[in-house]
Amino acid sequence: MAIAFALLSSLCFGIAHVSASVGLRSLDPRSGAAISIPTATLLFAAAAPFALDLSRFSAAAAILFALVGLFFPAVVTLLNFRSNELLGPTVTSTVSGTTPLFALVAAALLLGEKIPSHAAAAALGVVIGIALLSWHPGGVRRFSGWSLGWPFLGAVVRALAQVGAKAALLLWPNPFAASLIGYAVSSITVVSADRLRRSQRMRATPRSFVWFGITGALNGGAVLLMYLALTAAPVALVAPIVAAYPVVTALVSMIALREKTVTARGLLGSAITVAAIVYLVASR
Repeated sequence: MAIAFALLSSLCFGIAHVSASVGLRSLDPRSGAAISIPTATLLFAAAAPFALDLSRFSAAAAILFALVGLFFPAVVTLLNFRSNELLGPTVTSTVSGTTPLFALVAAALLLGEKIPSHAAAAALGVVIGIALLSWHPGGVRRFSGWSLGWPFLGAVVRALAQVGAKAALLLWPNPFAASLIGYAVSSITVVSADRLRRSQRMRATPRSFVWFGITGALNGGAVLLMYLALTAAPVALVAPIVAAYPVVTALVSMIALREKTVTARGLLGSAITVAAIVYLVASR
């Protein structure tokens, strides 16, 4: 069941990257996050009377969920939206696929999980895939330098968030509570950040509200599914499966957006990255 939850989470994350890309055509990343994250929070709050179980409440776990919420999804969403704006959804989601590599190391150091001996081979595959995505004939600068730093930093923060959430779920195995508390804190974070730079915001339109609302619902569902998977399985299994969402993003982008960034080289890079992650899981 954990694998099924992780796969569904990957599907939602992949589609959310595309919907966010559409929303970013009419709104800046910070303002977009100030719509998408509170949307998911409202959905969780509406479901709380029916889904929130406080019978095994742990104050320590709740605090950890809140600490994770300061960075995930708030900071990760801002980083991903910025990367989406600069690089497009396919490159952003594929570079973000390095998350399991960081997650495995963090899980080993902080949770005592074992790192598979074949992780080095998988890491090499991910590096090759990203190198293909980064190389753009006649315009190498487009995917080089600081631009790739946005999705890489997002991958590191996401990895640490997964490990932190797993630690909290060991104390209080309640994925819905983890999602609700984390999103509530993240909403405060992104709304505050948006208000601090009010003068530099773009004006939200009905179109941007719709697309970022959809993005928020998809990301919220993806996070809940990921936490359900983490409750039942170790980070070493869940993180690589969730990170397979670049395949979904690439396919949906190619079909729905017909964007120029989805090239044969980009698809090959995405395929190699995902294949490395699949190998990591299959060799357990």
